[in-house]
Amino acid sequence: MPAKQPAKSVANPSRKPASARAARSATHAPADAGAALGGLSPAQFMREFFHRKPLLIRQAIPGFTAPVDAQRIAELAARPDVESRLITNFDGQWQLKRGPIKRLPPTSKPDWTVLVQGVNLHEDAAHALMQRFSFIERLRMDDLMISLASTGGGVGPHFDSYDVFLLQGAGRRRWRISSQKDLTLVDGLPLKILAKFKPTDEFVLEPGDMLYLPPSVAHEGVALDDGCLTYSIGFRTATHQDALAEFYEKFAESLDIPGRFSNLQTEPTSTPGMLPEQLVADLAALVDQHRPTREDLVLWLGESLTEPKPTTPFTPQPGSLENGLRLARQTVASYSGRWFFMNGLSWEVSGGDAKLLRHLADTSALDATQWRSASSALQDQFNYWQEIGWIQPLPSAASPAAPQVTVQAASPSRARRTG
Repeated sequence: MPAKQPAKSVANPSRKPASARAARSATHAPADAGAALGGLSPAQFMREFFHRKPLLIRQAIPGFTAPVDAQRIAELAARPDVESRLITNFDGQWQLKRGPIKRLPPTSKPDWTVLVQGVNLHEDAAHALMQRFSFIERLRMDDLMISLASTGGGVGPHFDSYDVFLLQGAGRRRWRISSQKDLTLVDGLPLKILAKFKPTDEFVLEPGDMLYLPPSVAHEGVALDDGCLTYSIGFRTATHQDALAEFYEKFAESLDIPGRFSNLQTEPTSTPGMLPEQLVADLAALVDQHRPTREDLVLWLGESLTEPKPTTPFTPQPGSLENGLRLARQTVASYSGRWFFMNGLSWEVSGGDAKLLRHLADTSALDATQWRSASSALQDQFNYWQEIGWIQPLPSAASPAAPQVTVQAASPSRARRTG
């Protein structure tokens, strides 16, 4: 492993809920594996619904109580290191204010909502909630956004470019959805609101209920109670255009090609405006010599998909790692072949250390026996990652948290959820 790098109830559990329309009358038992899918197995959900069609699950998490309450959401919205937006529709006029939001309107005043992104980066309970969805590849996870709204609060009818699970945390919210293909937006608004929203289904969600929506499904959520909390667990999906543009930009940065095009014209030309054929041939040969390899793609994907956002806070946790370690809630790790990725960096690994790091990426933790089996070089790397807040001792060995530090890192572009 290279040297350390700086941080750059249910009537029939087996019944198929065919669609959101049918799911109005179909409910499911809690999943045995802790996934928030009612009685639906993760395999069935991925095969029949994920990225395909909406699904309503009544009491996806029975008896669910919002682990991050309205007061804490207000505190997070006021922080400069947390992304937040206040959206109001007072007197029928849409307004958007970006955080930090030092003071929210009173909950007794209707028609406002505050959206707080990345709550899982700041709250252990929110991070734990996201792990219920670990049957989906972790690198697809974007964040957990929480909306706090007064009666009538929402962001208007819109569509998103990602998969999202909308889990009701407190109060009630009415959702209306549509299968429409017309996604034309209203001009001149600070929000992306659909111009011709034609809902075909309507649901009222109570705490513990959840609505899953694939990309590009038109929808609108409106709070029916003051202090309405909705938890939005999003899974990003990049466009082909964005992915290729970002890859080739990064690939170009890695090139170091000597020489320059020659200009050995030996005869006068009678067509000075013509593009020289030899120049075209030379460039084609150069491009052919420097095509990206599969490994170039693997390295870019692993580094870009684990890259933290620039304001992501990493908090070092003192304590011994000898009793085991876990990834910090902000850390994202992955692997492919001989490469291990964490927080935007890559390491070439092999042997027993590679096996340990893959287990860490899959489960987010190593126990005391696994720690002892790591090479001295890997243990040294673990200690360094602990110093910069990327990993932490397991809770039984952890000490009180040290002061918060923020590791700045470049971030790939990511879609932002609007509701």
